[in-house]
Amino acid sequence: MDEPLDPSAPILLFDSGVGGLTVLDEVRKLLPQAPIVYLADTAGLPYGTKTEAQIAARVAGLLGRVTERLKPRLVCIACNTASTIALGMVREVLEVPIVGTVPAIKPAAAMTSTGVIGLLGTEATIRQAYVNRLEAEFAKGKQLLRHGAPGLVEAAEAKLHGRAPDPAAITHAVDHLRAMPGGDAIDTVVLACTHFPLLEQELSQAFGPGVAFVHGAQGIARQVARLLKGQEFSRIRPDYALTTGDETMTRAHEEALARFGLEGGRKV
Repeated sequence: MDEPLDPSAPILLFDSGVGGLTVLDEVRKLLPQAPIVYLADTAGLPYGTKTEAQIAARVAGLLGRVTERLKPRLVCIACNTASTIALGMVREVLEVPIVGTVPAIKPAAAMTSTGVIGLLGTEATIRQAYVNRLEAEFAKGKQLLRHGAPGLVEAAEAKLHGRAPDPAAITHAVDHLRAMPGGDAIDTVVLACTHFPLLEQELSQAFGPGVAFVHGAQGIARQVARLLKGQEFSRIRPDYALTTGDETMTRAHEEALARFGLEGGRKV
């Protein structure tokens, strides 16, 4: 017989850095009473330039250790790169519900008028067979132009820390998509990294009028809420963040975490 769920059992929300805070925002709108622990693998940044084997081993190992310790009711991998590479392995290792993050190609295909969709992600995300399958299933007859933009991760982290994002990173990403065959007809852009919605204003200015942006944060939150429907929640302590980076890196993130109602300063 299963033990009753502890009402104070948290949702564990995981990302390589602060990008998952865009998902945290949406989860809180639907489940304001749910206790949340945010896990940022800041020591592992950036994920997008690592190999698939490195990412899979790191994510599965880290989530395995933290889940054993915290006993969360659900784990949300709020990171496209980690999800497209390690989601299957994590589901084999952990015995809790897992919600992953996948590029929002399906809604983008429904939105586009020109049939040309841009996709901005990390280098690791855009090369995954998972993305190929999403394209084949949901964007048949459309043109999906992909660009790996690691500079946008750094720009998003800078913005959330209160610094101006590097405009060259924005321009570089947009110019690369526009320069591809058919790129001048892009009218919808998939932000396939949870960091990138933090830069939507800057990207919109760089692309110019007539371009819509789509990302998965709201859909992820709805899936989390669906899986936890009817459960009892009790927040017995403030929500907090765990990080893997050194003290300097942890301090740099604390102000951003505090703006999202998370206590910082805790190391894994």
